[in-house]
Amino acid sequence: MTAPQPVRAGAAAAALAAIAIIATGCGAGDPDLPDPEPPAAPEAFTAANVDAWLDETLPTMLEDSGIAGAAVAVVGDGQVLTTRGFGLADTAAGTEVDPAETLFRPGSVSKVFTATAVMQLVEDGVLDLDTDVAAYLDFDIPREYEEDLTLRHLLSHTGGFEERIAGLIGVAGAEVDLREALATDPPRQVFRPGTTPSYSNYGNALAGYIVERASGLPFEAYVDREILDPLGMDSSSFAQPLPPDLADRMSNGYASAEGPAQPFEHVGTPPAGALSATADDMARFMLAQLGAGGVDLLQDATREQMFAPALDEGSLAEFAGAQRMTLGWFQEDQNGRRVVGHGGDTNWFHSHLHLYPDDGAGIFVSFNSSGTEGAETLGLRADLMAAFADRYFPGETATAAAAGEDAAAVAGTYFSSRGSQSTFLSALDAFNTTEVTALDDGRLYFASDPGTLEPGVFAPVGDGVWKEVGGDRTIAVRTEDGEVTGIVHDAAFTLLPLDAERKLGVPLLAASTAGLLLALLAWPAGAVYRKLRGRPGPGREGRRWRVLVRVGAACSVLAVAGWVAIVVMAMSLQDPSAALIRAVQALQLIGVLGLVPAAVRLVGQIRRRAGWRAVTGTVVVFLALAAVADFAFEFQLLSPDITY
Repeated sequence: MTAPQPVRAGAAAAALAAIAIIATGCGAGDPDLPDPEPPAAPEAFTAANVDAWLDETLPTMLEDSGIAGAAVAVVGDGQVLTTRGFGLADTAAGTEVDPAETLFRPGSVSKVFTATAVMQLVEDGVLDLDTDVAAYLDFDIPREYEEDLTLRHLLSHTGGFEERIAGLIGVAGAEVDLREALATDPPRQVFRPGTTPSYSNYGNALAGYIVERASGLPFEAYVDREILDPLGMDSSSFAQPLPPDLADRMSNGYASAEGPAQPFEHVGTPPAGALSATADDMARFMLAQLGAGGVDLLQDATREQMFAPALDEGSLAEFAGAQRMTLGWFQEDQNGRRVVGHGGDTNWFHSHLHLYPDDGAGIFVSFNSSGTEGAETLGLRADLMAAFADRYFPGETATAAAAGEDAAAVAGTYFSSRGSQSTFLSALDAFNTTEVTALDDGRLYFASDPGTLEPGVFAPVGDGVWKEVGGDRTIAVRTEDGEVTGIVHDAAFTLLPLDAERKLGVPLLAASTAGLLLALLAWPAGAVYRKLRGRPGPGREGRRWRVLVRVGAACSVLAVAGWVAIVVMAMSLQDPSAALIRAVQALQLIGVLGLVPAAVRLVGQIRRRAGWRAVTGTVVVFLALAAVADFAFEFQLLSPDITY
């Protein structure tokens, strides 16, 4: 799967720190970014040159980043230029990565295989890209909008579905039932189909199930018969678990090269990310996608249709000005050249594939470890793909700024459309935010560009479109009545404005939780102090209300801690039990009910003139309980529906 870019990359660490760390904006000064270097002359695109480059690049990359092993394939001029293995597939046994023998998990690169299967059936007249998918399904998908939901939407991540994390990846040995996985608790449709790019594992898996329904074969069997077997990809499979002859050749996955081997991962919706493959087999697939290699999976016109944007401005409006999703591929142009690609992540494997349709070239890389920094492979893959482009396909990336764009109107705090707006995971929207700052020269500055997790600057190029300074990536801004309603980036992701109330929720929650914790510590400390000083206690009057307030405060603090633990588990793809979630909800509810005794106690203190210190303390506790309760209601923490 491609886990989420804002969801998976560093998600566990972000959730742990969420209560303590509050995102802040950047200054408006011009950041100190290096000037882009002029393009060099291209190197000879030959097997010998590519091997030399890989030898110079990959070993150091692996060692510096704590990655056990990698597999690489490069194709060009209608042939395989090289396939290479680097590092270890099994660190304990010392088994080296063999590009012909060692299987890796490409994750969401699997989605391109699913899209290819769909397009084969479209080409055969069995499926239609623009027919409502209800015509192909044997179960109903809850709809929020009357517009058709089509295969074109599913393949371009514009079906409008929110994210679902539960069951995404596990280690259970039971076979996956694709229909059950899709029909049970489907994600809510939160955007109008075709209007808002929002990466969706569910949507792609639904397309895979339609392949199953239309062909009369299980999805894995169809891919075997129509894609893997014709290409001679006999070391690849969507099967989970793998057949014994392939399982023995599967690379281990690692958190880092120093850690223990992890279990084989079972993807809950196989079409979206269950492929296991060798580098040699991925080279065969790249050649077929380029129309080379002697096996035609698709006609030339169909392949070109797959490489073209799937939707236009009639559907996407202003978002069509940026790079778009094609029918299964991301537009990922490099150095002014047309590039389509796809990345993929499981818990332990991290991969990327780039095709140059006009240049007849392609590169695939897969790492079997996350590395010492967790999300480090995102940058490594980007660096490797950029270095490949600069070495063999250099070109200009100059950005000519256009006049008239209002950067100040775009500046603000945003959250990702790829989230769970209707579940308790919607709380992440308030923590995993992106700050966009208007620079003095009219450009936009991202302290953490959501596509790269690095600082980025975008210059206006006209019509609401902004281009990455020193790169080819573009973003597009959609406005309504003069207000920004979204920023599309990296083809399948949209940033949505975070409203003021939700933005204040984070600092208020942090301050309120801290206040309640201090109050809980202050109550016994005060009792000890009074005893040591020989001073009388508060007396029996209102004792019941004091106890109930303390119970409410304690439960609120425990609930916040419990939600942090649950979110960490969920984002680490470890399913928290329903019992745990319900228990934390019970604590949360008791905390909310704590407002009643807090209010009664406050009224009583005022009536009997208990003194400003006592009244102030109760007011602080009451407001803190109210703030935590408001956050719980705002972000569905008390929702009866605990699917996620």
